[in-house]
Amino acid sequence: MTQILEKTTKILEIKNISKFFGRIPAVDNVSLSLERGKLVTFVGPSGCGKTTLLRMISGFTEPTKGKIFLDGEDITYLRPNRRDTAMVFQNYALFPHMTVAQNIGFGLNIMKKSKGEIDHEVRRLLELVQLEGLGKRKPQQLSGGQQQRVALARALSLHPKILLLDEPLSNLDANLRVMMRGEIRQLQKRLDLSIIFVTHDQEEAMSISDLLVVMDNGIVKQIGHPAEIYERPVDEFVANFVGHINFFDGEVTGVQGDQITFYTDCGNLTIKHPGFKLSAGDRLKAVIRPESIQLARSDVRIDKAMNILEGIIDSSMFVGSTMRYTVLVRGKQVYLDESDPQYKGIFNIGEKVKLILKNRIHMLSV
Repeated sequence: MTQILEKTTKILEIKNISKFFGRIPAVDNVSLSLERGKLVTFVGPSGCGKTTLLRMISGFTEPTKGKIFLDGEDITYLRPNRRDTAMVFQNYALFPHMTVAQNIGFGLNIMKKSKGEIDHEVRRLLELVQLEGLGKRKPQQLSGGQQQRVALARALSLHPKILLLDEPLSNLDANLRVMMRGEIRQLQKRLDLSIIFVTHDQEEAMSISDLLVVMDNGIVKQIGHPAEIYERPVDEFVANFVGHINFFDGEVTGVQGDQITFYTDCGNLTIKHPGFKLSAGDRLKAVIRPESIQLARSDVRIDKAMNILEGIIDSSMFVGSTMRYTVLVRGKQVYLDESDPQYKGIFNIGEKVKLILKNRIHMLSV
């Protein structure tokens, strides 16, 4: 399966890479390329192959077949220290007996740089990752976020062509994760870094990336900009994995120009033509995000040209800026997110409501 991220200058090319453990494929015939100066995230559930793919790029795992090219050079079988990459591991892998400064300068020492060069580079990197004055501390004297910055600085000291980040934020609490992913993104933009980031967290992947590579069972399911993957997933797996979702199974009952009529068990919908060939009788699946549905009270008059379904509030959850509802529509549970509930008001459980759906809906073939 060949997928190309961009048609501009490539820093990395992966061609038909596979990794088998016995007869079980961890990565199965994956091909992709990475544009220079971009942050690309491999995302997918545990066991999907994303970390194995990252380890093959770094040299810590040898592929069963296929080729890896870094800036035009075949690095498929080079040892990790012979390829121009740097890896930040999930547990940071800092040396506990060394100071922060010694950790950051470790690679430079191995490269036999002079003491003056190392001291200058370590000071520069401490400032870059906002750890000035902490060079003499040991890693265990730092917070999780500070340790993560040290690991990043150590990797950046080698000036790699690609920085590889394997679940680097998974050991941090929720608020610190949000802050650190923002800092990583700012650092990437400021230094024009090429980064591959691995995570199983959909929100993290969406917020930090130029491009997403969604994986499942060792294969690449879809590559694209986060908005593209969120709004136009290629199949049910991608739709389900990237955010919450409603699926409406149904049948095309008519095609009129740029519109189709679509029958579902929840009611009839008139929507924009999805852009692929279809005719009356075809089975499709409508993909509708919870925030794409509006709620109105049952006595509110609504333009008949709009897609209106009727239901009853089954459950609700207040999460600050959003109210999350489950609405029963002819026995089917439909999930909705209503923003700014304090302004719009909160619906009561058991209350009859109208659901307003847009006429531009992403459709999947069944």
